Order: sequence, then C-alpha cells, then structure tokens
Amino acid sequence: MAMIVILGAGIGGMSLAYELRQRLGGGHRITVIGDGPRFSFTPSNPWVAVGWRKGVDIGIEAAPALARHEIEFIGEAAARVHPDENRVETVAGKSFTYDYLAITTGPRLAFDEIPGLGPDSHTQSVCTTPHAEQAWAQYQKFLDKPGPVVVGAAPGASCFGPAYETAMIIDADLRQRKLRDRVPMTYVTSEPYVGHMGLGGVGDSRGLIEAEMRQRHIRWIANARITSVSDGEMTVEELDAKGQVTQQHTLPFAYSMVIPAFTGVAAVRGLDGLVNPRGFVIIDKNQRNPKYRNVFAAGVCVAIPPVEVTPVATGAPKTGFMIESMVSTIAANIASDIEGKPATAEATWNAVCLADFGDTGAAFVALPQIPPRNVTWTKVGKWVHVAKIAFEKYHLRKMRSGNTEPFYEKSIMKMLGIERLKSAKN
Repeated sequence: MAMIVILGAGIGGMSLAYELRQRLGGGHRITVIGDGPRFSFTPSNPWVAVGWRKGVDIGIEAAPALARHEIEFIGEAAARVHPDENRVETVAGKSFTYDYLAITTGPRLAFDEIPGLGPDSHTQSVCTTPHAEQAWAQYQKFLDKPGPVVVGAAPGASCFGPAYETAMIIDADLRQRKLRDRVPMTYVTSEPYVGHMGLGGVGDSRGLIEAEMRQRHIRWIANARITSVSDGEMTVEELDAKGQVTQQHTLPFAYSMVIPAFTGVAAVRGLDGLVNPRGFVIIDKNQRNPKYRNVFAAGVCVAIPPVEVTPVATGAPKTGFMIESMVSTIAANIASDIEGKPATAEATWNAVCLADFGDTGAAFVALPQIPPRNVTWTKVGKWVHVAKIAFEKYHLRKMRSGNTEPFYEKSIMKMLGIERLKSAKN
C-alpha cells in the first residue's frame, strides 16, 4: 500500500486527490493537508469583493466531500516538509510520512515586498476568499464616500486575470449603483502593456483590453513599478522599454486592490534541490522534482520562468485548466510509478481562461500557454459573463462529486483540441 500526501486543498489538491483515487482504487492511502476546513473556488473572489457573492457561496466543506471517496483530510497548514525523511509536519505538530508527496499549496502572498501593500495595510486583495470578504467590508465603506479607485498588479506578479476582473467588475457595479461618475479609476500594472498577462499577450488581447478600458473610462499605467503605499496614496514609477524611469506618479485613492508578487510557502522555502530561491518547487516535464523523485508539484507553487524579459518583472501565470493539466499528469505518473512502469506523462499546459467583466467578459485560449503556440485567440462578449457563472456552479459540483473530468467535458474539450496530457506522438 502506498502512502500519498497532498499539500493544499485548493483546485489542484482536491482534484488530484480525486484523480488518484479513481486511478488507484481503494488499496492506497491518500491524505490531503489543507490550511482550513473549506475548499474555495478562488476565481469567484472578485464577485465576493463587491458583494455579488458571499464567501460561503463559493466553497464546500472539504472533509465530508473527500471522505466519501475514502480520502483523509487534515484541516491545518503544513509547517515544514522534510524530504530527506519523507515526512510532513503540520503547524499543530502532527507528522505524516509518505511514499509520494504532491505539493499543490498555492503561493505565499508577498505583500511585504512593498511598504504599505496588502489587507493588513492600505490595499485590498482577492487572492483568498477571506481577503475578498475583507475587501467587501472596505468596499461598503467606500460606497458611503466614493472617490478614486486604483486596481492593479505589483512588480513580480504572475496572476493578472483577477486584477482585470476586479477593475471591470467594480466599474460595472458602480454603474449599476449610479456612482460611476464620482469615481476616477486607474489600472496600474507591471505588464509592458495591458493584455500582456505575463504571457506575451494572447491573440489580440492588447487591442481588446485597451478598447474595453477606453469604453469604461479606466486609465491605465503599464510598465509600472509600485514603490510604496500609504493611507490613500500610491507611489508608482513608470518605466520605458529599457527599464529607465520616465515618470513618477502619485495616485490618490479611496479604494485600492493590488495583486502582489508570489513566493513559495514557508513549509518548503530554503530546501536545497526542492525549490528555487523564491521558494517555488522545481519540476521536470513530468511534474516531478529532479532531486526528490517521489515529490511532485502542480499549480502556482511550481517554478516556471517568465515568458519573456520585461522592464518591470512579471511572472508566468498558472491558470485553472493549466493546473488541471498538471494534476492529471501527476496522477498518471504516480499510478505508473506504483505499478513499476515508467512515469512518462507530460502536461500540455494548455490555457483556457474566462475573465468576467461584470456585464461582459473575455475568453482566452492559448495552446499551449507558453509560446510558441499552436492555437491562440481572444473573444469578448456577454456570453463570457454567463459562462463564468455557469462554470463556477459546474466546478463546485465537480468538487462535491469527486468526478474531476466527466466524459462530456473530456469529449467537448477534445473536439476543441484542448487536452490535459500530451499524446505519445508528441
């Protein structure tokens, strides 16, 4: 019997636990260690931040859902991974040994890299559901006394979609409340241009996003380096293509949400051979750590180099479908290893993203996510807003049922040329 420990109970960890159980059957022990008792569908957090959802609406209790598939759940964060001992220690002092470890923790949010950044200081966050709930509390205060809004992404950020969504959704919400005319809005981003998204753009994402922002009267500053934030004021340096400061902006705000840079979580930071200097887990093409061959990783916690050098540092995003691709690869490779077969599965890293803009939205498809690509396109329309709502409900149902890739989903994706694993011919 193999002992498999999964760190993280988000989209990656929950999905991996279910896929492993389906592949392995009931003869092996699977334990999920997660920080807190609930699974939360983080793509819905921008809706929570404006009161369109409650935190309870976008999550489920993890333990009973996993228990139905004979998967153990430990609702406390990992304190330290001891890869030389094949052991994980939790913050409560519990210790779990493993034959295989899968790290799907997501990131540490590096608010501390910019003075005044983050929900404990002067800006809000939608990176976690508790943060989004706090953002909603601050947003309600803002509605009583509207003023300038600044939304964006800090230097080193790798997750730009939620920043765009938050800006557009706030715009839509303020228009519904007849307050938009009282609120100047500015989008500040480390990207070299809006629509870059850490990917070098997807199709005509630049033109489409610029047009959307002009229509909504959202000013933007790209190649922007946020240097500090104080109460009601953000200091931003704007750089040129050579990385030279061309202008310094002092932006007043009554409300601000900024996506921070990410690092690896404390449980793995500083482990030589397992993680890079930023704490992200080093993996090969099979999602496997080169030094510790029984350790795998998926999601935001993995080390992926930037797509290209940019004047202000940007990271490569790890989107939802890309994470599912990584997860399926890990499940296949652990199953093969247990059976004594070569663990050769590779993820496609295909990206499919639905970005909600409140009353419309943008769909991005990049096959694969990292260029050069076989397929790339971007579409804008009201159908994306509807599709994002439907996908939220659909994904929560998958997490409740434990069926992470129903046959109809697999069939439809295959028809579109979107698959999780590379075929043998590739």
